[in-house]
Amino acid sequence: MSEKSKIKRVPKRAVYDRSEIYKVLDNNLTCHMAFIHNGVPVSIPTTYGRIGDVLYVHGALASRMLKEMEKGIDVSISIAKVTGYIFARSAFHHSVNYESVVIFGKGKLVEGDEKMKALKAITDNMLQGRWEEVRIPSEKELNATKVIAVPMDEVTGKIRDEGVNDKKSDMETKVWAGLVPIKEVYEKPILASGLDESIPLSKSVEELYKK
Repeated sequence: MSEKSKIKRVPKRAVYDRSEIYKVLDNNLTCHMAFIHNGVPVSIPTTYGRIGDVLYVHGALASRMLKEMEKGIDVSISIAKVTGYIFARSAFHHSVNYESVVIFGKGKLVEGDEKMKALKAITDNMLQGRWEEVRIPSEKELNATKVIAVPMDEVTGKIRDEGVNDKKSDMETKVWAGLVPIKEVYEKPILASGLDESIPLSKSVEELYKK
């Protein structure tokens, strides 16, 4: 860990244990990839997958993000989810509960078996077990897709899981204060156009509703 990945603001919320950080990564779907393109800072949201301490992203051959990343440039990746609203008695102490991760590393192009494993990881991060249920990419589709690996050279997590932290002087203020938890809810699936209605719901999708 270097100064760039050390949590300085409210360090008690820092998470450096990789097993805990991986839980956050595996519980989320979208990351923001930050890099320099033509001298300008860019941040692009994308889906990802993880195998061990390597994060994988994919996209079209023409993707400017992937073109830059395969050069081995430095990138910063952030993942975050808000898990609750904190409504305090004062405006200043309003906040949110959250889980977040920031990764520093360098991208590299992957091919062959690693490329297929990476695509499986990305698919299964979206929906565990889905890869085994569907047709895997054809050679043509693989040739049209670029996959970049980002080894997690440095990674830091930060989690806030607390209630309201008002000042003592505000405690008698006649204003409602409290925590409003935020939960993901999966609604009823909508069938794809032309799908044979006799086809049962995939097991991977069924598992979503058991969480």
